[in-house]
Amino acid sequence: MARRAGGGTGRPGGAGVKGARRPEVRLPALEPYAGGELEPDGDYDGVDFRGTDLAGQDGAGARFMDCALTECALDGTALTRARVLDSVLTGVRGIGTDLADATLRDVELVDARLGGTQLHGAVLERVLIRGGKIDFLNLRQARLRDVVFQSCVLVEPDFGGARLERVEFVDCALRAADFTAATLADADLRGAAELGISAGVDRLAGAVISPAQLLDLAPVLAAQLGIRVEG
Repeated sequence: MARRAGGGTGRPGGAGVKGARRPEVRLPALEPYAGGELEPDGDYDGVDFRGTDLAGQDGAGARFMDCALTECALDGTALTRARVLDSVLTGVRGIGTDLADATLRDVELVDARLGGTQLHGAVLERVLIRGGKIDFLNLRQARLRDVVFQSCVLVEPDFGGARLERVEFVDCALRAADFTAATLADADLRGAAELGISAGVDRLAGAVISPAQLLDLAPVLAAQLGIRVEG
């Protein structure tokens, strides 16, 4: 089984701000994937998926434990209710990957190129998303705990109704994010290189932002409060 350890990001936090615990996945010796189609409710333990085309396959309810997915195609791959544990995904790409109601625990997602990924209702715990670009990420009603978005670009992510606890955005671009009906606790937005919020600015209680970000968000906050700003 992969070993893991919790730890903060090392970023100085403000008083009362709890840092996210990052995954530290150390994979055992892996067996190359034997090929063929993914199986619904399949069990994949210590498997190396390298350059595998999984597009359009059905792995709903499958369990991936101590696995590595490297440069895999995930276009339209059905992974609803899947459990991805102690695993590393590097350079995966795909449009419309369906991970609704999935569980991701102690997972590193590195340099992904994804669009329209469905993670609504999912549970993410000790997850690091580093590098890459994800467009239209659907995290509605998801639960995120100890999640770090680092050096990545998120275009129009939807956090509607989600719960974010100890979530950090570090050197990443957050563009047109929707926080409608979200609940935040110890969510640290100060490290975001770009912070754009299209909806749900009234749900930022429980988040920490920098003074510069407050100025950037002032027009959105004023509009939310019905304040007219005139020169």
